[in-house]
Amino acid sequence: MKRKIAIILLTTGTLMACSSLRYSGERDRSPGSRAPFASGAAWPDNAYFFYLAAQREINKNNSDQALSWLAKALLQDPRSTYLKIEISRILADQGKTLPALELMRSATADDPENVEALILLGRLEQEQLNRKKAIAAFEKALHLDPGRVNVYLFLGNSYMEEKDAENAERVYTQMVQYFPQYYLSHFLLGRIQVQKGRFEAAKKAFLRALELEPGLDEARYAIIEIYQKQGKLQKAIPLYEEILKKDPESIRSAIGLGYLYHRLGNAQASKKYLSRMGKRSLKDPDVIRHLFNFFLDKKRFDAAIAILEGMLKGAPEASDLHYLMGIAQDGKENKARALFHMKKVLPGSRFYTNAVIHTAFLLKETGKDREAVDFLKSIIRQSPETVEFYLYLGSFYEEMEQFDKAEKILNQGLAKDPENTKILFRLGVVYDKSNRKNDSIRSMKEVIRLDPKNANALNYLGYTYAELGKHLDEAERLIKEALKYKPNDGYITDSLGWVYFKKGRLQEALQWIRKAVTRVPEDPIILEHLGDIYARMKDNEKALHYYQKSLKLRKKDKSKLEKKIHRLMQASPLK
Repeated sequence: MKRKIAIILLTTGTLMACSSLRYSGERDRSPGSRAPFASGAAWPDNAYFFYLAAQREINKNNSDQALSWLAKALLQDPRSTYLKIEISRILADQGKTLPALELMRSATADDPENVEALILLGRLEQEQLNRKKAIAAFEKALHLDPGRVNVYLFLGNSYMEEKDAENAERVYTQMVQYFPQYYLSHFLLGRIQVQKGRFEAAKKAFLRALELEPGLDEARYAIIEIYQKQGKLQKAIPLYEEILKKDPESIRSAIGLGYLYHRLGNAQASKKYLSRMGKRSLKDPDVIRHLFNFFLDKKRFDAAIAILEGMLKGAPEASDLHYLMGIAQDGKENKARALFHMKKVLPGSRFYTNAVIHTAFLLKETGKDREAVDFLKSIIRQSPETVEFYLYLGSFYEEMEQFDKAEKILNQGLAKDPENTKILFRLGVVYDKSNRKNDSIRSMKEVIRLDPKNANALNYLGYTYAELGKHLDEAERLIKEALKYKPNDGYITDSLGWVYFKKGRLQEALQWIRKAVTRVPEDPIILEHLGDIYARMKDNEKALHYYQKSLKLRKKDKSKLEKKIHRLMQASPLK
């Protein structure tokens, strides 16, 4: 084990820094904890020398040299949990989580009651999303030393991530008992109480947090949310005003208060706040960011529309606000209103390109395909250097099966940006649909040359080879590479199954394509592939089931599938 640890330490390359594991409380050792070296005060002479050398390198920020010295120290004193913790921390800070985790698992196996080691183990397990293992480490650390505030924070957060409110409440309740004067104890317990609908208990916890930390506006916002849930809107006003008195520039409070007055029917008071925020949005991008984060990303479209209407009164020509209003109206399926606002976004706006593309899609969604194409053509004439417009116009022509026009416009975009992988990929698809397989393959290879991790191009090329029944080993390699970057993609999963089908490895093909169906249950091509496998395996009943399911979902190109169904029904007539 000593040799293995040394090899890990001396051969691991430097990776990106990872500071998330450093917490001030982690280095504090409780009374009675073990000495840095297993042998206690009488450290082995060489180990102590190597340890001091490592500390000098740490002070100079030479982490690799420090690791080298610490590895030598550990070879001299392999039972030292303290050394293992020091090494693991440095590895973690370098982003080398896996060797750090392996070392801490070893350390806690040898020294199962070392609280520092258990805490670090839990943090490393969290880094690897091993939440249950992290929880086990934190629970043990808490049992051994319930006076560690950081353990409550780590453990409670882990339970919250697991959506285990019961255990999170238990942890935060214990935290309040051990740290009654710590505002965060009460605040975190209050959040759990809100989740459980215990609004009065939550409010009491938040008020206690505010007593201990009067500047904690998050507690005020939490109480405001409770009043809103209870329909006690009037009671929320003083809390907003309290925040604004301390911080007159608070975007969240100004917008929240303006919307609150809107809900109360006080148009004049609402306008005072929202109109002012509309004017501020012209110079302060944080206003727009707030609207995205608190309303649009959370799909609170009714609230967003009411707020934006008030803000547009203060800045009626603000392109950013019109763009957000277009998104909100589209979210409410008000396509005509969404179009109206998207067309108000002017060139020069940071959202102009997005607004143009969104407008084109809105026209298509309302059945105005020709108008969408003409709109994009007119925009290209006005902004010929914006390659995204060529990409989407080409895609529209592709959907309309006007492949010559799609190829022409995509090549125009490529002339502006010869290494644009999105246009190259789309061009490859157009070539494929035009039955120009060699051109399609060439285009996809170019995408992969420019972007070796492009999962879509890797998959497309691999699937093309599988369909052609050639270069099947290369097809398998390409698709497996694509799965590294998109491991849960149903279409790539289907492609790998299809390669195995073409190779005659039916059991593997069945395994992968059944997995693909669970991920994309209503794709007609994947369902047909599953039918093909069962047909090849002579299971005609299952083959018919999936063929018929595929046929119901197909909108075109049904004749080939209908022939397959007809042949199977003749071979095995249904009773």
